[in-house]
Parts: sequence; structure tokens; C-alpha cells
Amino acid sequence: QRQLVESGGGLVQPGGSLRLSCSVSGFTLDYYAIAWFRQAPGKEREGVLCESPTDTNTYYADSVKGRFTISRDNAKNTVYLQMNNLKPEDTAIYYCAAPQTYFRCSGYVADFPSWGQGTQVTVSA
Repeated sequence: QRQLVESGGGLVQPGGSLRLSCSVSGFTLDYYAIAWFRQAPGKEREGVLCESPTDTNTYYADSVKGRFTISRDNAKNTVYLQMNNLKPEDTAIYYCAAPQTYFRCSGYVADFPSWGQGTQVTVSA
């Protein structure tokens, strides 16, 4: 059974940074794309960024380009989302997810059957 667990969220001031972690189990991370989504209060869940098994990053939210990056440590079964220059509009619950087609990135919620529980990120002065 594929499991994903996010951590690293918290309260940060505008302009600050956070690094989220996504620890996975039940599958071999080396072969999987992993995506990060977020859901702000009252809004639908949206794709943010995805990394393929070959380390290619695909951005689905234009607002995070130049500020967010994904990296992974396959030996630790962990994917990271580095978020810099955070803005209040980045406030949301952040989720990592593994796709149905294991190697393929997507920004669509429906393409991901496996999700973590989410971690709250709040950007506020």
C-alpha cells in the first residue's frame, strides 16, 4: 500500500522560506513522479509542481515559478518542496501525491490516487 506523509509546515513571515518533506513507503520512489498540490480555504485543490523520476520539474502554478523547487533523496524515500520568498497567497494546506501512471507528471487531482494527509503552511506577518 502506497503511503505518503508530509511534514515541515508552519507559520512563516512574508519573504521567508520553508522546506516541506514528503516521506513515502510502499513503493519504489526511484520510478515515481511526485507532485505537490495545495488547497487554500474556500478554494479547490490545485497542482503546484511535479518532479518526474528523471528530475524534470513541471510547474502548474505560475505564481511559484522562481520561488519553489522540488528535489528528492531516493535513498531516504523522501521528496522535498523548497519554498522561498513566501507570500500570504501561498497560505494553504500542502499535499504530496503519487500518480496512477507512476512515471508521469500531471497537475490534475484525478490523476493521483495516493495522497498524504497534508501539512498547513501559513504566511502571515
